[in-house]
Amino acid sequence: MKNSKVNNDKELVRNIAYFVLSAIVSVPLFLAIDAFINAMHMNEDEAIAAAATGCFLVGVFLGRYCAEILMTEIKKVSNWHLIAIFILIVTNIVWIFYHADYPFADHPALNLLMYWIPFIAVSVLTGILIKFIRFMTQNELKEAQTSAANSQSELHLLQSQLSPHFLFNTLNNLYGLSITQHEKIPPLLLRLSDLLRYSVYESNQSFVPLKEELAYIDNYIEFEKIRIGDRLILKGDIEKIDNTNIRIAPMLLIVFIENAFKHSKNTAEENIFIEISLKTWSNYILFSIKNSHNKNAVEEVSTINKNSGFGLVNVRKRLQLLYPNEAELNIEEDERTYNVNLRLKMK
Repeated sequence: MKNSKVNNDKELVRNIAYFVLSAIVSVPLFLAIDAFINAMHMNEDEAIAAAATGCFLVGVFLGRYCAEILMTEIKKVSNWHLIAIFILIVTNIVWIFYHADYPFADHPALNLLMYWIPFIAVSVLTGILIKFIRFMTQNELKEAQTSAANSQSELHLLQSQLSPHFLFNTLNNLYGLSITQHEKIPPLLLRLSDLLRYSVYESNQSFVPLKEELAYIDNYIEFEKIRIGDRLILKGDIEKIDNTNIRIAPMLLIVFIENAFKHSKNTAEENIFIEISLKTWSNYILFSIKNSHNKNAVEEVSTINKNSGFGLVNVRKRLQLLYPNEAELNIEEDERTYNVNLRLKMK
């Protein structure tokens, strides 16, 4: 009942808007028609101009009605339909002016018919053109809204997948340590609690302050330092960010950092080398990370573990959704090093 009343109110407002718009348009339309009739030196030019203005407006509304009927057959209006209607309108207008200069001799009735038929055709075609343009605009708006809703749903799904992915990887690491270095488990569990709190409760937004994201990254690095111990040789050049207005997609950078720690363990060397850099420049966030690794060992692990590479795929999709034409990701890999460079536009 309430929806019906709302729809009736909307219909009433729409009808009033059409009436007001018609009244506004009728003034310049009357003046244009009156000037044309004066140029032709017709008698009772104002009466004819008023009648022609009324007929034109009726023809426009008739054209809108015809357009609704046509749309049931056409289903989808294209630009070619609009171009064809526009060409017909221009052709009829040109014919009206041409016929005014070169009327048929001794055929007044036929001359009158040659004025009114194109004139009515112009009014009806104008109504069809207006309705088609409005129909196309509404369709494009609906498609944009549907696309945005689908993108938002996909984004939420991608973000919801990050926490379990991180948790699975971390639990696997903790299991190994619980057997060989169980004394490290208590401090790691404390760090893990803070990390999960952020990933579950703070990262459900599209963008978060970069300052908070860097605090999360710092916490994760401390977690890995405890886990890896003296094997880790870490070089960090992370700019201190105090401005909370600089925002970034949550848990975007952590995927690259996590992969660096995970894959750098597969080197034949005793130590693990990781270099992390993050700076702001102009309107961009510049991030890079480089780690030692064994390419063959990583490929072997990827073959065995079907979930390997999930995080990187997730990041690429999120970049497409959140940073369209605003992100540049370059990954370089050789036998001994893995290097990621990412440039993001600030939000």
